[in-house]
Parts: sequence; C-alpha cells; structure tokens
Amino acid sequence: MRLVILGGPGAGKGTQGRLLCENLGIPWIATGEIFRKAIAADTPLGIKAKPYVEQGELVPDAIAIEFIRDRLNQADAANGWLLDGYPRTAFQAEELDFLLQDMGQQLDWAIWLDAPVEVLMQRSLERSRDDDAPQIVRRRIDLFHQRTIPITGYYKPQDKLLRIDSDRPREVVQEDLLAQLNAPQA
Repeated sequence: MRLVILGGPGAGKGTQGRLLCENLGIPWIATGEIFRKAIAADTPLGIKAKPYVEQGELVPDAIAIEFIRDRLNQADAANGWLLDGYPRTAFQAEELDFLLQDMGQQLDWAIWLDAPVEVLMQRSLERSRDDDAPQIVRRRIDLFHQRTIPITGYYKPQDKLLRIDSDRPREVVQEDLLAQLNAPQA
C-alpha cells in the first residue's frame, strides 16, 4: 500500500504513521525526522534544509522532491510505503504523482488527520522539541492552513482522500484508519 499522511503539527502523523506501518509491514518515511537527523549530522541535505527548518518554513520543493525520489527508489519501499511530511503543497502532490507514474506506481490513499487548531497547539507544545517554541508552532499551523489543506482539494476529486478525526484516543484513530483502509487489524 502506498500512502501519504497529512495533518497539522501535532495531529498525530508520527504516532499514527508508525502504528499503521507496523500493521501494514511498510516503511514509515518521515521527512521531518530525516531532515532533523540530516541537520544534526551536517549532511549536504541537512545543510540545505537547516535554515528553513529552524524558521518553521517548508523545505523548498526542489530539495524535498530530490529527497523523495531517492528514498522511494530504495529497496525497502518497493512494495509500499507511508510518506509523512510530504507532500505539503498541492504542487508537491502533483509532483509526487508524476514521480510515481515514472516509477510505474500510484498512490493508494492520502490520509488527512483532522484536529482543531487548539489541539494542534497543545500537542505540539507538549512534545517540547527544541524547534517547538510557541511562535514556531504557530507558524507551522499557519503554513499548514495556507499550503497543505489545499492538498485535500487535490486528492478528493481523485477519490483518494480519507479524512480521519484525530482528536480521539490514538487506539480509536488507528482502528478507524485500518477499517477505512480495509486492512487487517493486529
């Protein structure tokens, strides 16, 4: 199964993505985690991504697309994957479709974990990562509403959008996800 998971910061993408990947036996590809590790290790990708991540901005499309292309071509992604943190714009969603077409693949579902802004703020601040200062979290939420929510309009006409209420206990959200994907529950 080839999936993308969408949602604001604190919507539960990482938690639900990891659980879903365990249940489906596919790799969880989280661009945010990979960017943070690349920044910490001062890799060429990390150096390119660092100023954007530190400001709470989106990593430019050219950098993100280059990374996704390389990652989806790795052997563990041959039979499916879940992308967390990409695409974040309608342009990236379209680019992903073009990339998958070139690879002879297609996206099965875009999962949108929907939660109110107050929940996103509270959860993000409770995580207390270094880059989760209130002004950075607010900027990420604003960017999500400006750039990412339009992706739902890209996937909905394709009948590839699953909207999941993520303002519930994580076990309930996961059960709902598995049921809507018609996937076996562990």
